[in-house]
Amino acid sequence: MDMNEIKEIFFQECEEQLAELESGLLKMNDGDRDPETVNAVFRAVHSIKGGAGAFGLDDLVAFAHVFETTLDCVRSNKLEPNQDVLKVMLKSADVLADLTNAARDGGSVDESRSRGLVKELEALANGELPSPSAAAEAPAPKAAAKPVAKAAPAAPAPAVKPTDDSGFQPIPFSFDDFGGEGDAGAEMPAYEITFKPRYELYSKGNDATLLLRDLSRLGEMTIYCNTDALPGLEELDPEGAYFFWNVTLKTDKGEDAIRTVFEFAEWDCELTVKPIADARADATSNEELPMVPVPFDLSILDESGAAEEVSGAAAETAAAVAAAETASNVTQMAAAAARVEKKESAAAAAAAASAAAQNNAAGAGQTIRVDLDRVDRLINLVGELVINQAMLSQSVIENDTTGTSSINMGLEELQQLTREIQDSVMAIRAQPVKPVFQRMSRIVREIADMTGKSIRLITEGENTEVDKTVIDKLAEPLTHMIRNAVDHGIETPEKRAAAGKNTEGTVRLTAKHRSGRILIELADDGAGINREKVRQKAIDNDLIPADANLSDEEIDNLIFLPGFSTADKISDISGRGVGMDVVKRSIQALGGRINITSKPGHGSVFTMSLPLTLAVLDGMVVTVAGQTLVVPLTAIVETLQPEASAIHSFGANHRLISIRNSFCPLVDVGRILNFRATQANPVEGVALLVESEGGGQRALMVDAIQGQRQVVIKSLEANYTHVPGIAAATILGDGRVALILDVDAVVGASRGQSLKAEMSLAAVG
Repeated sequence: MDMNEIKEIFFQECEEQLAELESGLLKMNDGDRDPETVNAVFRAVHSIKGGAGAFGLDDLVAFAHVFETTLDCVRSNKLEPNQDVLKVMLKSADVLADLTNAARDGGSVDESRSRGLVKELEALANGELPSPSAAAEAPAPKAAAKPVAKAAPAAPAPAVKPTDDSGFQPIPFSFDDFGGEGDAGAEMPAYEITFKPRYELYSKGNDATLLLRDLSRLGEMTIYCNTDALPGLEELDPEGAYFFWNVTLKTDKGEDAIRTVFEFAEWDCELTVKPIADARADATSNEELPMVPVPFDLSILDESGAAEEVSGAAAETAAAVAAAETASNVTQMAAAAARVEKKESAAAAAAAASAAAQNNAAGAGQTIRVDLDRVDRLINLVGELVINQAMLSQSVIENDTTGTSSINMGLEELQQLTREIQDSVMAIRAQPVKPVFQRMSRIVREIADMTGKSIRLITEGENTEVDKTVIDKLAEPLTHMIRNAVDHGIETPEKRAAAGKNTEGTVRLTAKHRSGRILIELADDGAGINREKVRQKAIDNDLIPADANLSDEEIDNLIFLPGFSTADKISDISGRGVGMDVVKRSIQALGGRINITSKPGHGSVFTMSLPLTLAVLDGMVVTVAGQTLVVPLTAIVETLQPEASAIHSFGANHRLISIRNSFCPLVDVGRILNFRATQANPVEGVALLVESEGGGQRALMVDAIQGQRQVVIKSLEANYTHVPGIAAATILGDGRVALILDVDAVVGASRGQSLKAEMSLAAVG
């Protein structure tokens, strides 16, 4: 595995850690004070910092270190995570994500913003709580993003020889080597620290060199490395721990600050911290262990995590050991690979460590990473398998009249196996909507800050699963809708207070399954749609005639027209009229639909209904005016054979059908789609009772039912053009192309909404 592959895996893990960080902070923002939640947030930042150090991502390491320090204050109950504190931390999580993306994809990050948050985090760690106004404004101070030490001259490196009977080689070590902070001086208290990692420390993804680097930030430090336990190369255990360190540290931070550095790994190492006076007293009464002098290059502790060349046979062996010890996770694999690159003699040990890490991952892991293109290809092949199975069944039915042959039995088994394979493959692509929902929380925070509003985002049903293709294409329309809800829907705190509302607005984002589809609702408790303003804007922009007689629902839907905007001025948030029409086209491209319900003064609700998958569906194959259509089975409640006594006229052109002492509108599908010019006789056809989103129940009248089939969805828009009233197309068992009916569009047309057909559908069919 080369360095680029290891780095790519690191960034993939960063995405998971960032999601965990966002989720934990949002739980804390909702009042969750479970210590495990706080620990999970801390671990996420700590893991990102450790991996970033291995790849020399200095900006990311510096910011993560300050963030981690503040989170540690929360862990130790030194800092109360109130709303103002968590607002700073949520913004810090956003910057951490930006820094990670910049490190992976290139680009830059707003330095003034990151510097300002570093200043705020440091203030929180020092016990300075932000005021609500200060937290909201988030000014950008002029402090550096990375903690900078006061200038102190580095001591010259001494000759490589023992300085005392211990056999240790002392290394003059200034905190400047690591960008640490503190004043080096003889008047500072000094501490003797012994740090001996166990193998568990490395197996949990920690790195001793990173801990020592963090320790160096506290003051001036001198390190002694002990290698007595180091075996020969052929006896190395890839999971072993052979080194330990004695450290002399001058710092005014105190013993608690020293122990805090090792707090995350205190159970996986032997650690002693003593003031110098106490340590010397112990040394006079106890015989010290013999030490082996080893030249210890300071570059091993460099933030890049990559050691430079170290002279001597012992150093070569040490590099191999470091590679073996740290190969238990991706972060340490990166550091090991960088160290071994310059030493051919350590290549075998590094290869063995990498193989051991892969074997451990394979044995313990419950998931695997698979390239999405491979899954897409598998789904396409399953779709072709479904089509060929249907064609084979159709051919046998046409040529075999016995109905009891072994071929028919085999086909039934093939059909069952095909269905199981298809269900399993679709389950692979099923993903929770949680990642998309989490992304929206950041957008709400940013737009709220830009508009000076106080807004709370509530999410529900984050674990609702849907096809990954749907999730990937859902982010853009949701982003537009969130921006509009915050900018146009929610009022300013002053207006909300005047209306008797809570000054903090609420945006609610929910997801749930219904009738084989996923339903996503975006609701706000804002002012609702100003229908008078919407209507006047539409007239001013020549989108509707001035004398148009529109219902409230039709006025609400004007916001989906291209070029429509109610913003009084163009801004970075809205006003260019390229938002909601894009949303509607995106939803329709996914085979979905969007509806609006709004109550002036109380808010609006946008409801999106999307298919769970874009690959396969169960449908009812029907005939309408000589055309073959497929009606999604999830929309059908029941089928009926109408009787003349159950048909009733309503008005000039409408008919109702009586179903169990209730009346339901009867819709002639052939007439709606312009397959025929006159309405057909209901008694001669079949009625399909369907339920649509927002339109209630309707009885769709078709000429005949051919049967129930599982069909593969083919995009009609991608392969031909958009056809009003038609959601997609499919290939039947006999090779014919059949159109998949858009039930909601047909129901909407029956309520007076025009399909705006631009062509004859009969020609398409």
